[in-house]
Amino acid sequence: MSGTIAPDGVVRFADPAEASSIYAKGFFGTPQDDGSLLLDRYESVYLSEMGRAEVAGPRGAPLGWATIFRGAVKAEAGFPVRYLVYRDLRQRGYVVRQGPPPVAFSVLPRGGILHKTPSRFWVVAISEREPFDLARVVELAERAQASRKTLWLGVVDEESDLTYYRLRRPAPTGAVASPALGHPTEGWLGDDRVTVHETEAVDGLGRQLAYGSRVGDRLELSLLESAYLAHTGQLLVRDAKSGRQVSLERLEARARRLDPRFAERLAAYRELRGRRLVVKTGFKYGAHFRAYPRNPENAHARYLVQALPQGHVATWPEVAGAVRVAQGVRKEFLVASVDARQSVRFLSLERIRP
Repeated sequence: MSGTIAPDGVVRFADPAEASSIYAKGFFGTPQDDGSLLLDRYESVYLSEMGRAEVAGPRGAPLGWATIFRGAVKAEAGFPVRYLVYRDLRQRGYVVRQGPPPVAFSVLPRGGILHKTPSRFWVVAISEREPFDLARVVELAERAQASRKTLWLGVVDEESDLTYYRLRRPAPTGAVASPALGHPTEGWLGDDRVTVHETEAVDGLGRQLAYGSRVGDRLELSLLESAYLAHTGQLLVRDAKSGRQVSLERLEARARRLDPRFAERLAAYRELRGRRLVVKTGFKYGAHFRAYPRNPENAHARYLVQALPQGHVATWPEVAGAVRVAQGVRKEFLVASVDARQSVRFLSLERIRP
């Protein structure tokens, strides 16, 4: 089967029989009213590489696959990375079409029929060298969900291996009611934590609501938990050395000096607690938080959460490591994106095999 390539990279199969045969075996190309078939760059390079179609130049001389590939690379920035993802998905049996920018491809479920089965997936193809731009991926996830699509990111490493991630905008929720204490309790600030000694408060905060860590008869709260409880009127903080009351502003100022990410972490903590989740440190997993749908005495953590400013940019190896750790301990990895108004949007990243 032979088609002719145009200067813009589109390949045309003029013979209706050839056109019908190519289209029928995987829904390649776009049929025309005159019975011909047009293939885009990805389709023509793939079919040429697989030996399923021959492509000739404008003068009729056959072109080798390498020539067609180099022409596509020259004409379209980023083609090599996107083609690797296209090729892989086709090899896995998916029907793949070019997607609405900035999405690279629109993909049907396996067994889907073009123009009869709605596409289910949007796929973005990127190199591991590209930055992980939090604002961009959150926007992509929102656009995909608004269009009722599942968003996949195909990340191509320097050895041309692929890793796929499913991204979505979740609504994490728990079932832990958080009734306020009957009256504020005193907490004593020393260095980077606050200690509560009142027996009733230790039991109410530490056992029933799973704040802090019980050490003997006392409860030790992080500065994050202390700021949250002080803000909700449940904790009166005093300096352990002077006995003087510490205002919420001074408490938060101390926390910010010790932790540059305190503002984002506090915003995420408040949001998670507001969603009836128990929030504990995720330090041992390299994350900011573990989040439990029920009391940790009766349940495992469901989420590992990293709180980041909305404009955060990282490397993909950093993200890959965090997702790998979370899934290795059977938890969902969430990024809490915090904007300048301290509003929080969650992004879920999950490594998948399509």
